[in-house]
Amino acid sequence: MTSMVRVFSVSLLIAVVQPAFAQGPSPRQPRGTAADVSNADLMAVVQKMTAAVGDVQLRVVAIDNQPNVGVGIVKRTKPGGANSIEHSQITEVYHMIEGSATLVTGGTMENPRDAAPDSQVVKVLNGPSTSGGKVTGGVSRNIGVGDVVIIPPNTPHWFSEITSDQIVYLVIRVDPHKVLPAGLGAK
Repeated sequence: MTSMVRVFSVSLLIAVVQPAFAQGPSPRQPRGTAADVSNADLMAVVQKMTAAVGDVQLRVVAIDNQPNVGVGIVKRTKPGGANSIEHSQITEVYHMIEGSATLVTGGTMENPRDAAPDSQVVKVLNGPSTSGGKVTGGVSRNIGVGDVVIIPPNTPHWFSEITSDQIVYLVIRVDPHKVLPAGLGAK
């Protein structure tokens, strides 16, 4: 996929999202407005990520009478173990922008445990969630640059294998219960 097509695809997915480095947070998206996040803004955040797994929520936009919409960027290196997760109220949409991996969705999560209510995962990224080990009995798929996967609430998911040095993906979080903090944005 060419860089121009990739940027266009990302822009389509985030047409209702505030710019990643906009001035102060806005609790509501004004009627009749749209915003975009540039590829340069996304990649600037990725360049700052140093951990094996980095997940940065760039913005959460409140839209009147509609679900909140969050946009984040995730960078992962080869997994050191089985780390699955499921979210009870959030739908996630992954759009791969770098690398390739095997993603498993559905099935049964081994050793499930609820995420702490005061954790970053719950308060900023995904709302109430459950973490665990590997997922058995799910659907396994190979994904790469340009692929999109929609993960509904209560769907265990994990990367069983990362086949490149790292993966980077845009994540759109659809939040109908408004559990994520509207107006949140990376500074």
